[in-house]
Amino acid sequence: MDFSLRRSKRQRKAPVLIAITREVSASIEKCEITHIARQPIDLATAREQHRQYEQALQRLGCRLIPLPEAPELPDAVFVEDTAVIVDELAVITRPGASSRQPEIEAVAQTLADYRPLAFIEFPGTLDGGDVLRIAKNLFVGQTPRTNQEGIRQLQQILAPYGYTVKGVKVSGCLHLKSAVTQVGEMSLLVNPRWIDPNDFWGFELIEVHPDEPYAANALLLNGQVIFPAEYPLTIERLRQRGISVIPVAAGELAKAEGGVTCCSLVFRSFEKG
Repeated sequence: MDFSLRRSKRQRKAPVLIAITREVSASIEKCEITHIARQPIDLATAREQHRQYEQALQRLGCRLIPLPEAPELPDAVFVEDTAVIVDELAVITRPGASSRQPEIEAVAQTLADYRPLAFIEFPGTLDGGDVLRIAKNLFVGQTPRTNQEGIRQLQQILAPYGYTVKGVKVSGCLHLKSAVTQVGEMSLLVNPRWIDPNDFWGFELIEVHPDEPYAANALLLNGQVIFPAEYPLTIERLRQRGISVIPVAAGELAKAEGGVTCCSLVFRSFEKG
């Protein structure tokens, strides 16, 4: 299969940490829901929590690129699902929910300034929330949003650059990163009921508190972890392991089945010369 590649238009000089975000859509109450009961979402609160999340990204050294609201796309705030970014290129995904596929256009246009682009094509589907990258290894959740063809295409795209792609079975949650995320160089936060811990042999596994099953989603940046304030018992477990946690309120976006990794695409790039 041929994949379209577009060359970066920027000259690469000083490295900088970039975070692409997108405003919470006014139609977020119409978001896709899979594993949780639908609840009313307070738009003003969701937007305020999102602003606080963006401020946390900035405190950890990110330069924000906020995309404008897409009121016709309820899930557009969850930009992570639209791309998988590695050092050499950005893979534009094909989200598994058809209602979300129009989200990729604005993200692809933005990323074209920073990376060559490759694309997941029909009949493949891939959500970025199903992709956990640790160095040159990518674990990809096998979920209703990400199919085997999507995983195969991702592997084909990345193999020439020395990356390995491994499919991981997921059950009970929306995405792989609902069940496992990186919280240290060799440390993962996991809900062992939703994935097989043996798939992550060799890593230190920190289990979420059993009373907080949705607490496995954390965002590791510059040695610190952005984490939902709604899960204090798991925060305590992380801190007991010496992990620096930055709590952010994320309860309204959690009603849309979102987590702290979902709301940004973070990557290292270069300023214009």
